[in-house]
Amino acid sequence: MGKETTHKFKAEVSQLLDILVHSLYTNKEIFLRELISNASDALEKARFKATSQGAEDAVAPEIRITADKDAGTVTVTDTGVGMTRDELMRNIGTIAHSGTAEIARLAQDGKESLDALIGRFGVGFYSVYMVADEVTVTTRSMDPDAEPMAWTSDGRNDYKLEALDGEAAKDLPRGTRIEVKLKKDMVSQFANPAALRNIVKKHSNFINFPIFVDGERVNTISALWREPKFQITGEQYAEFYKFLTYDSEDPLDTLHTSVDAPVQFNALMFIPKHGDDPFGMNRENRGLDLYVRRVLIERQNKDLLPEYLGFVKGVVDTEDLPLNISRETLQDNLLMRKISSTLVKQVLDHLAKAAKDDEDRYAEFWRAHGLLFKAGYMDFLNKDKFATLVRFNSSHHDDAKGLASLADYVSRAKEGQKEIYYAYGPSREALALSPHLEVFRRKGIEVLYLFEPIDEFVMDALRDFEGNALVSAEHADMSKLDPFADVEAVERPEPLSEVQKPLLDKLLARFKAVLGDAVTEVKATDRLSSSPVCLANPDGNVTSSMDKIMRVVSKDTSIPRKVLEVNPDHPLMRNLLAICEKDENDPFIDQAANQLFESALLLEGYLTDPHALVGRVQDLLTKSSNWYVETRK
Repeated sequence: MGKETTHKFKAEVSQLLDILVHSLYTNKEIFLRELISNASDALEKARFKATSQGAEDAVAPEIRITADKDAGTVTVTDTGVGMTRDELMRNIGTIAHSGTAEIARLAQDGKESLDALIGRFGVGFYSVYMVADEVTVTTRSMDPDAEPMAWTSDGRNDYKLEALDGEAAKDLPRGTRIEVKLKKDMVSQFANPAALRNIVKKHSNFINFPIFVDGERVNTISALWREPKFQITGEQYAEFYKFLTYDSEDPLDTLHTSVDAPVQFNALMFIPKHGDDPFGMNRENRGLDLYVRRVLIERQNKDLLPEYLGFVKGVVDTEDLPLNISRETLQDNLLMRKISSTLVKQVLDHLAKAAKDDEDRYAEFWRAHGLLFKAGYMDFLNKDKFATLVRFNSSHHDDAKGLASLADYVSRAKEGQKEIYYAYGPSREALALSPHLEVFRRKGIEVLYLFEPIDEFVMDALRDFEGNALVSAEHADMSKLDPFADVEAVERPEPLSEVQKPLLDKLLARFKAVLGDAVTEVKATDRLSSSPVCLANPDGNVTSSMDKIMRVVSKDTSIPRKVLEVNPDHPLMRNLLAICEKDENDPFIDQAANQLFESALLLEGYLTDPHALVGRVQDLLTKSSNWYVETRK
């Protein structure tokens, strides 16, 4: 054996090791990731050195991990470039980044976890002392003139260096072997091949070199995102997607991209065929896996894509982030924000191309993920792209399966029409009964149907599309609809006579007196065709559906005060005018006013107690049935 010498750690290393050993660290398994990453770097250097010398490396690149439960050890061996005596002292005996005082201050303050300290100061190797009583590094450099070395330390104050000779040097292959003597309470956890395999699969599964645990290769899936797209088959993409997500079906779509500027990264993303409950139990099951040079940094990172693109699954791998970056630093990292903005742009552009190239396939995507995607109304930086991608059912379609873009609506709009009209309802059947849509059906003007509460927020955020204002049907300006000719024949009675006009004012006044503070106003309208009355918000800004949402949020169960709009051409109103002409205080007018008002509330979804309405209907049916019997004689 060669001469053994003892060296004191540099002061900053000693302090750091003390912090590592005595601080609570919640993810101790990270030590293996760090050792594997160092081994991978050593193998890359060996390959580069051999290539630069114009020779083929005769040593197979590999990383081997073994566990000995009886001895309480874990050993990591690589066939990489190895280290000389000077490199060993420089790489392990000191820290490349200064900041001892700052490390100690942060640890004492308790404001950051130890993983943040390691991430900030780049001291991954030393994380091994979280689990080790002693570490021995044995290495032979690729440099043929360098003597093989052994480095040993208990991670406290000093380390021993020994130059190997004789049999110990003769049988030592090129590369580095790190033997970790585990703490007693760590043996059962880490001197376990099954546990080691799981750690490798979790953190280092895509390292570019073979990793063996007790002779069995663990990383059998290649880092597909690093491969040229033209060399990858659809079957390979599908296999990788299933490995990543545990989905039994192939993905609906695949997006494989490589970016050089403003940040260098590779990404492989998938759109599943089916969506999860986006606002329920699975809300947190989203995010892309973030890698740095094939090493997992964070699974399901929530900052790379906004929540409305949370249906996208996949991985992002960058060269530009430090390997040991912490979660806290990730959130504030400028490079991360650049990666995120680039990814969002690419996903939206990809969806736009899909929508243009294959409407049926895009419709399949929309039915699976449209509800979550609509949450993108809050992404004001990408408002225009979002507006082109959002879809709605409309009166143009024959059933609820049809989808229309805002551009589709504009292309079908009538000449001179500068508004895009929409209406909210729980179903097409409910919207078919809406009095507010009668004028649109009469004039053949398309109306977008909103079925989800979030649709209201989408419309409120967009406001317009390519110069066309988005307008709720119940707030439509009749003066803008009047120029359009009717396409449906509507039977209308003779216009009100000079005698009937003042009677209408009396009838409306009577309605207001009967209903009192339940309504803000009772007025005539020309928007209705087949309905006698409808309700409208007095301010003309908030729609009925948005008003309901706001009331649910504020837990307001009261019935809102609205404007009762009356159709003077409806047969019922003409009959009431005739009754009013004989006796404006006839009790039937009071009964009709209450019935019409509560029927309108029922259609709007505000009537919580139908008892009075039901009793009134039964009374009216009883009286009318007597008349009907007499007429049938």
